[in-house]
Amino acid sequence: MPIYILLSRLSQQGVQTLQSNPSRLQEVNRDIEELGAKVLHQWATLGGFDFVNVVEAPDTATIAKVSVSLGARGSTRVETLPALTIDEFVQTIS
Repeated sequence: MPIYILLSRLSQQGVQTLQSNPSRLQEVNRDIEELGAKVLHQWATLGGFDFVNVVEAPDTATIAKVSVSLGARGSTRVETLPALTIDEFVQTIS
């Protein structure tokens, strides 16, 4: 199944929500699953992005729905990157 990297930045609203309800992170992961994708890995990071998620989705349309749905909430801005394993990449360029 295709893999995507979601890079997220919290808005001020998102920071306030997270501070008052840290378990919201797990709730968002369940929301992602309801939209047809699955969070495989998740990290909180310091720097330009607040979270890095590795997500599995059946197709680009599904991950687009996830990205738009998360962004529409106003609590986060998401940058979505399609990802290939090194083997897939090498096979593609060979």
